[in-house]
Amino acid sequence: MEKVYSRPIGLYKNMNNYCAGCLHSTIGKLIMSVIEEFDLLEKTTLVDGVGCCACNNTYIDIIDRVGSPHGRPCAVASAIKRCSPDTVVLTYQGDGDLASIGLAETMMAANRGDNITVFFVNNANYGMTGGQMAPTTLMDMKTTTTPYGRKADEHGYPMHMCEILNVLKAPSYLARVTCVDVPSIRKATEAVRKGIQHQLDKKGFAMVEFIANCPTNWGLSPLESLEFIKTQMLTEFPLGVFRDM
Repeated sequence: MEKVYSRPIGLYKNMNNYCAGCLHSTIGKLIMSVIEEFDLLEKTTLVDGVGCCACNNTYIDIIDRVGSPHGRPCAVASAIKRCSPDTVVLTYQGDGDLASIGLAETMMAANRGDNITVFFVNNANYGMTGGQMAPTTLMDMKTTTTPYGRKADEHGYPMHMCEILNVLKAPSYLARVTCVDVPSIRKATEAVRKGIQHQLDKKGFAMVEFIANCPTNWGLSPLESLEFIKTQMLTEFPLGVFRDM
């Protein structure tokens, strides 16, 4: 029989402690599969953001991992890449980390064209710290800090990071994907490959945004949260490749 899939060797064989139905586990497995496919396990450093992203330390093996202060992964990754140009440097960040607390670090790394690859998980809230409103929270979406829903006059509008970074000249690859079903996972895998390949080719800053769920803070079942992505999140955040230099 032909083996068509095996567990990435860069993942520990332990219990998954993400909330039931959370796509973080799918995204992490996907990224580690591509790193193994490229034979980069001994050459990669992953810089984690704070929150659910930091749970990577529980699951990811072999590659080097660095924890950073909240919002600072792009700054830390840029420093590592400058000190060790041959290292493949990745970040793994949530929306509060990348688009709010770390917005300046994200923008400056992208504007400089730093040769790093950023993986950005957008689930429209601060997942681990209490479900507060994030820059990507949808209009009228209820969170712990917007109990009556997000309103434009009080909270502004959702931020679209791929579109914002696409205004800059330096970024080399910007894509938005999701993992709600098998076809979308295939497309997401290809985007991860491209994001890493751009770094290997020294093309500069690359970012892959994952539209993800947060069943616990959304107050939905796992299946309901996937449907919410399809009907609500993807309407606000359309999928696609925004730049591929």
